[in-house]
Amino acid sequence: MAANPPVSHTGRVQGEQLVLRSDDVRIAEFVGDGWRVVARSWAAQLTAARIDADALSDIVRRGRRHGTLRELDGGDVEPVLALDSATLGDYPGGIATQHTPLTRSTAWATPARRGFGAFDEAGRAIAITFVDLDGQHAETDFTVVVRERRGLGLGTAVKAASVLTLRAEGVEVFRTGGSAENSAGLASNLALGYVVDEEWVTLSPS
Repeated sequence: MAANPPVSHTGRVQGEQLVLRSDDVRIAEFVGDGWRVVARSWAAQLTAARIDADALSDIVRRGRRHGTLRELDGGDVEPVLALDSATLGDYPGGIATQHTPLTRSTAWATPARRGFGAFDEAGRAIAITFVDLDGQHAETDFTVVVRERRGLGLGTAVKAASVLTLRAEGVEVFRTGGSAENSAGLASNLALGYVVDEEWVTLSPS
């Protein structure tokens, strides 16, 4: 599972594509002018008051059956980069949810950019999530699981671990998002308690 970065909160153009909220009246105009919808995406929110700590703790426990779950530190840069490189082609949805490849700098967790991961017995990263913090707000940058370990709940588990940790530190609002093509990613976030509150379309000229 590769869960994409949250979509933008304003319409934007990149290259020849345009991203607009699904309720934007301009969509009909663009379609009438020959543009077509090439991707759909969503954004969702979870507030601290809605978090079911017992349910999320159970998700983390189930994830630990398949790997060691913990917060990332400076010693994890190499395995994080290896997982990122191996999964670069796994993010669906086009420009609205595209993933920027990690560098040695962005693979390093910081107080403002926290990372959580799952590791196998050889110390390889098999699932990671990064979260950007701004005061009491947290926004998921991306979550990804190595291909051969998908379907085991590891992506949901590392994200649950991030929510539980950050909530305990005073974070009140969590945001995330992804491609409508990634049904597993959406189901994962709904299981954590996120509520979809925005939908977006990506348009391209025919």
